[in-house]
Amino acid sequence: MDSAAINRFEASRGRLASLAYRLLGSAADAEDAVQDTFLRWQAADRERIETPEAWLTKVVTNLCLDRLRSAQARHERAAGDWLPEPLLEGDPLLGPADTYEQRESVSLAVLTLMERLSPVERAAYVLREAFCYPHAEIAGVLDITESASQQHVHRARRRVAAQRRRGDEADPASARRIVEEFLAAAASGRTERLVALLTTDVTAVSDGAGLARRLLRYTTRERVASYVRAGFKPTPAKRRLAGGSPAMHFALVNGSPAVLAVVDDRVVGAVAFDVSDGKVASLRGIAATDRLARLNVAWRRHQPDTPVISAW
Repeated sequence: MDSAAINRFEASRGRLASLAYRLLGSAADAEDAVQDTFLRWQAADRERIETPEAWLTKVVTNLCLDRLRSAQARHERAAGDWLPEPLLEGDPLLGPADTYEQRESVSLAVLTLMERLSPVERAAYVLREAFCYPHAEIAGVLDITESASQQHVHRARRRVAAQRRRGDEADPASARRIVEEFLAAAASGRTERLVALLTTDVTAVSDGAGLARRLLRYTTRERVASYVRAGFKPTPAKRRLAGGSPAMHFALVNGSPAVLAVVDDRVVGAVAFDVSDGKVASLRGIAATDRLARLNVAWRRHQPDTPVISAW
């Protein structure tokens, strides 16, 4: 393949990877889909491709749809068993992020809600909300009518909005303050301090430090506060599991404030928050090693602020 064809593909790589991540919720799977797209580009009769960007978008989207429809993916993503992979602020997979809708489409909350959409609804929603594709182009990518594209997007928006409370977009200073208050309350051991920071309909979900076979879910302020208090209480067993005494850092993950537990420059756990009216509306705790792989690579290149807690 000549250098011009390679350069044309590389010019689209970032957009294709960001699209694939939104569709699959996994950085590794997204990169695999982009690599498979490159192999197809390499083998294609490129002289007959009128619009390379449209062709590449169609190929990567359909590769992602094939993966979403596969028996393995359906098993892995069975209700209650899957969380999207968290990404550190600045990761190119999070782009584009110019509008609120684009930023929200890559939040952990919306990526999780999109699991309830059909694969075609999910693709139509992402192409429209995150990449501003007109319905005529979405129809071409998905081999459906323009009217069907409009229906899929409308249905997806309605289903996401029905379960997604529009949260706050906190500036970094406000986001850090929320994390600091949360960690101080968790470390105090006083449930009432935590309850005061939570919305009345707060929810929490955790992968059980990567050890649970199913996700752990908590509702009501009291249950969530008890889970947080227990989870953030240091014990010798937890330190052994983490490989040491973690430092607790503030970070932005998929656009949301988060706590990262870091041991020897290695992220061993992440808790991301959704915030509404200055209170925590939901928490997602992720510690499975494979879900933190890309975040760890980014963290080692990152210049972190002073930890909120230097030794947990």
